[in-house]
Amino acid sequence: MATEHLIPADLWDKYEIKEWRNATGVLTTACPREWEDVVDVLRGFKLLASEIRVGGGNRSLISQRIDKPLYAKGWVEKKFETAIEVDKARIESPTHAVDCFKGGVAVEMEWNNKDPFFDRDLNNFRLLFDLRAIQVGILITRSWDLQAVFKRIGKGSSYGKPTTHHGKLWPKVEGGGGGGCPVLTFAIKPSLFVDDGEQAYLDLKKQQDDAKAAKAASEKARKKAGLPVEEDDEDEEA
Repeated sequence: MATEHLIPADLWDKYEIKEWRNATGVLTTACPREWEDVVDVLRGFKLLASEIRVGGGNRSLISQRIDKPLYAKGWVEKKFETAIEVDKARIESPTHAVDCFKGGVAVEMEWNNKDPFFDRDLNNFRLLFDLRAIQVGILITRSWDLQAVFKRIGKGSSYGKPTTHHGKLWPKVEGGGGGGCPVLTFAIKPSLFVDDGEQAYLDLKKQQDDAKAAKAASEKARKKAGLPVEEDDEDEEA
């Protein structure tokens, strides 16, 4: 029997929600504190027009609206050290880092990446669940219904069908991408959109431009000094 009825009623107004293998039941019974954290962050989330318009980078401001509040609650980005051992021969088998991890719960946020990132996340959930490193995986993405919002603010072309949205995710879940791992998914709905005005966009754009200029100057100085330059994160979002 599905356990989606355990999800607070107010979240259904804000997100499309689906579960796989009774993920909500696992969260509420085995990981109640972590579930409380996630619910609290999801309740506080807002989708600001200014942050959509300025776009992404290595980690978009929209994704950070999930990550940072969880980090403040003690969650961490986590890369698990895994290996296969056969007849004392050890073969390293590293997993991809989980965006947010705490107490057996893994949370990934895919706002606007290419949809193969869903395959990577689900496979990671499968492997970590099989190794008993996690009990449940949560994936947060966007609803395709937001496309009308993107078009209205001139960003429709940045959010095409091949990118990460709920409609792309669930065929992969139902196809067994996460294996036996319980998975709970949330897709941001248009009801969370807030138009915070032109000035908010201009202020945010200036902040980003200043940050990019400072980073470029720092990298140039490091190269000149023969020092290594930090590589960009692969999770680049539009």
